[in-house]
Amino acid sequence: MKSVLVFFAVVLVANIVLARPQGQDKDVQILRYENDNIGVGGYNFLYELSDGQSREETGELKNAGTENEAVVVRGSYKYTAPDGKVITVTYIADENGFQPQVSKA
Repeated sequence: MKSVLVFFAVVLVANIVLARPQGQDKDVQILRYENDNIGVGGYNFLYELSDGQSREETGELKNAGTENEAVVVRGSYKYTAPDGKVITVTYIADENGFQPQVSKA
């Protein structure tokens, strides 16, 4: 179970680093940050940055104590692409894999 949570933590950091627009001001401020780690039962967090980036995610243990036990993660993040369009990625990750949906506005 711990290895699953570590995996999702690594994915989170990778998404933050990869989603960051390149060549923009590096003086980005954190406007909002919330983190609630419920322990084995789940977690949720969100953040908003001054450059328009934001992310929110929840994770919960489904079917705890059974052979079908799985972590279900739901979330989204958004950022402004170099062409000025806002990219929003909404996703779910569960026993069926990582399932993202991308929209551009």
